[in-house]
Amino acid sequence: MFERAYRQRLEADLARWEADGVITPTDLAGIRSTLPPLSPGVNIPVVVSIVGGLLIAAAFLAFVAAHWAELARLSRFAILAAGIVVANGFAASFARAGRTVLADLCATVGSIIFGAGIALVGQMYNLGGDFAGGMLLWASGALAAAALTDSRGALAVALTAGVIWSTMRIYDAHDLPHLPFVAFWLIAGGLALTWKSRVAAHLVALASIPWWITTALQLDVGGVSFVLADGAALLLGGGLALAAAPWQRARDAGAILEAYGAFSLAIVAALVVATSHDFVEFPAGVASHPVWASACGVAGAILAFGAAAMTRRVGTALAGVAIGLVLIGAAVWTPPAQSQAGEPWLVYAIELCAMLCLVASGILDGARPRIIAGWIGIAGVIASITWAVQGSLLRRSAFLAVAGAVAVALAAVLNRLLPRNDK
Repeated sequence: MFERAYRQRLEADLARWEADGVITPTDLAGIRSTLPPLSPGVNIPVVVSIVGGLLIAAAFLAFVAAHWAELARLSRFAILAAGIVVANGFAASFARAGRTVLADLCATVGSIIFGAGIALVGQMYNLGGDFAGGMLLWASGALAAAALTDSRGALAVALTAGVIWSTMRIYDAHDLPHLPFVAFWLIAGGLALTWKSRVAAHLVALASIPWWITTALQLDVGGVSFVLADGAALLLGGGLALAAAPWQRARDAGAILEAYGAFSLAIVAALVVATSHDFVEFPAGVASHPVWASACGVAGAILAFGAAAMTRRVGTALAGVAIGLVLIGAAVWTPPAQSQAGEPWLVYAIELCAMLCLVASGILDGARPRIIAGWIGIAGVIASITWAVQGSLLRRSAFLAVAGAVAVALAAVLNRLLPRNDK
């Protein structure tokens, strides 16, 4: 949760507890005294300053580009270096004054100018043969700036450049998997943990998704859904494991990582059903299940069940079951088998059960992202089954009716077995 929203809810709870007599005024004062001061928020003047800074940076880059051919090489380099120095100088000045948002903005602008400088210098000296290498240089410089300045914006620039670098390497050299990006991503993740920043954790978690998508799409034959399922499993399992750690910053980062993993798993479940009857087409051929991808999926499931054993939470165990079912559904179906075996009823059932487990895990653990992701997955799976291009619609309607009846019967049994709180 965001710190400011949490503090507002906490203040409301404290006032209610004091009015109800749960805590005394002395207890209330003691609790408030232990709370750290809130960091200054982003107000209207700060927003206007951010827009102004971005406009100045854009004006600087446009001016340099417009007069690039008229300037001597030494002058070009000096202007770019001056832009980087000035931007980071303002960042240091704002940081000393406690204006963290503006300091972050200036460090971000400096990282952007650094990337523009790499491109322009490369053009000036005809160094355009390895564009991916230039993106790596930009990503490394921005990551170093982020580490030195604690700038979330510079981290966003670094991860963006890093994703582009990795994507180009994968497409140009067919480097599967592109492990250097994994090392880069882990360093960025270490920064997010060090900063205890939710924004940085979101950026790091989001940056992992394009890597998995690009890697899966570059497979020469089928198995795209399988690789994506392995990636989603590792994200969700890794997030659950971090959330079970004894350190608060790890738990906060794990909650964010598992949210991205849950939504990814839900999308993959619908994709597995969609590809099982050619509703979505991928390259034909014998399905490829890379060993490294399989290891990632298995590791995700092991991490989830390990987190369940550590926390003794049934909901976390059900999340592990959801991971396992999605992996099984993605592994057992292959494109050649589809044309011979007809409707993949087993895949339908497996993916529906997986998403039901994901919803139940979120309810038991009080994890709203898992609940929402599970419902999205159920809707996606049902939609993929209903609007399939091939196969008998009558048989699919019968399958859905049977599945619905089983779900209703299961709900009735659980309603009798599980304790209810009507108060």
